[in-house]
Amino acid sequence: MRKPRAVVLTISDSASRGEREDLSGPAARDELEKLGCEVASMHIVPDELERIKESLVEYSRSDAIDLIVTTGGTGLSPRDVTPEATIAVIDKEVPGMAELMRLEGMKSTPRAALSRALVGVRNRTLIINLPGSVKGVRESLAAIHRVLSHALEVISGNTVRCGG
Repeated sequence: MRKPRAVVLTISDSASRGEREDLSGPAARDELEKLGCEVASMHIVPDELERIKESLVEYSRSDAIDLIVTTGGTGLSPRDVTPEATIAVIDKEVPGMAELMRLEGMKSTPRAALSRALVGVRNRTLIINLPGSVKGVRESLAAIHRVLSHALEVISGNTVRCGG
């Protein structure tokens, strides 16, 4: 079986304008590689609903990408629209994975309860919204690492290990 292929999308107005360095995208790449994924590409997208939706649709169009990870845009500020873009394009939501991420984050800070991050499936691609902080990225991926590979297997059509 080949390594899962991933795309990392950093959702940030300031990083997209070159006003700040993207740290969360590279952190996501590093963590995904540790989990056995091949990161096919990384992109910075502004906090604009339509641009985020277009990117999610583009990278989930074919079976070439198994996983899209977004970083940022999951909070409560007016420009945080990553969950809205995600819910608009997914076929199925996977709430348990998002709940695991929030639960892990709340071990460090109660503010993790304010995250609106979603996890869902579009076509045969898993889409995971992560926080915009390096610490949040690492904690969130650590929280779901034990179920991530199985989720990707099931989405790809490999259900051999399902149910026992």
